[in-house]
Amino acid sequence: MQTVLYKKLAFILKYLALSYLLFIGYSCSNDEFQETSIDITNIETVEIIEQEELEIIDYSFYVAGHTYGKPGVDNVGVHPPFKAKFDLLNSDENIAFGIFTGDIVWTSTELNWDEIDADLATLDKPVYFAAGNHDVANRELFESRYGTTIFSFIHNSDLFIVLDPNLDGWNISGEQLNFLQSEIENKANQVSNIIILTHQLLWWTPSNIYSEVRPNSFAGRSDTVNFWTEIEPLFHSLENNVVFIAGDVGAFPNGSEFMYDTYDNITLIASGMGGEQRDNIVIADVYQSGAINYRLIALNGDDINALGDLEDYELP
Repeated sequence: MQTVLYKKLAFILKYLALSYLLFIGYSCSNDEFQETSIDITNIETVEIIEQEELEIIDYSFYVAGHTYGKPGVDNVGVHPPFKAKFDLLNSDENIAFGIFTGDIVWTSTELNWDEIDADLATLDKPVYFAAGNHDVANRELFESRYGTTIFSFIHNSDLFIVLDPNLDGWNISGEQLNFLQSEIENKANQVSNIIILTHQLLWWTPSNIYSEVRPNSFAGRSDTVNFWTEIEPLFHSLENNVVFIAGDVGAFPNGSEFMYDTYDNITLIASGMGGEQRDNIVIADVYQSGAINYRLIALNGDDINALGDLEDYELP
């Protein structure tokens, strides 16, 4: 509906602009008209407000996966190329918050989490955690510092749901499934977008189109995962735009440092870092219309646009 309205408005503005030019010409005397008339056939472009210019960003958020970086390297805080982009994140006034999508630390120790907290203190906006398998290797420590690994929040008109597939072999089951079903039942009709955040790529199977995407690890994965049988169907029938975002990619320079796919009302995104060649984060710009635009931010080097547009990598 928004797109149709924008096109109609653009057409009306163009029509009014041309009519105004003709009115000025015909309102003059014949002699004046010879001097002031405009040959419309020579007008190459009439400036009108395009849809993108009419769209206003409501807010932005970013997702950062596998933020401890290169496997086997115990950095002081997050992956250095990511930390180098903190000024970029702080300077973006539209960003309301960030989400680290798991494997935030190499080993879950008090010292490593203290270092993460010190990094977070240099970011101007809050950061939420979607726990990875490395993070909850010491679950008691993680939860004592950061609380439950399953939660939700609403920002403006959008519902964010953070899940913990580490609890049951990448399955969303038991009380966690009950929580998810309750969130959908009670809140879906109150929001525009629903964004689900996990560490693991729950949609990956060895036999579907996502099999060529190589997650960093299959640690803890059960032989069967209920994403396609129980989880995806909960969202596929909704009128909402639904986005699943995972963070367990990017540790190696293997061509799977990020992925994007969309069908019907569902979008699947993965993003991460550590391979030191195509490290990345994703910034999502949410417009007042509810539409979302994704910016794929390259972390290696000075050109943040070096990787191109995320949508260019949509799976065939």
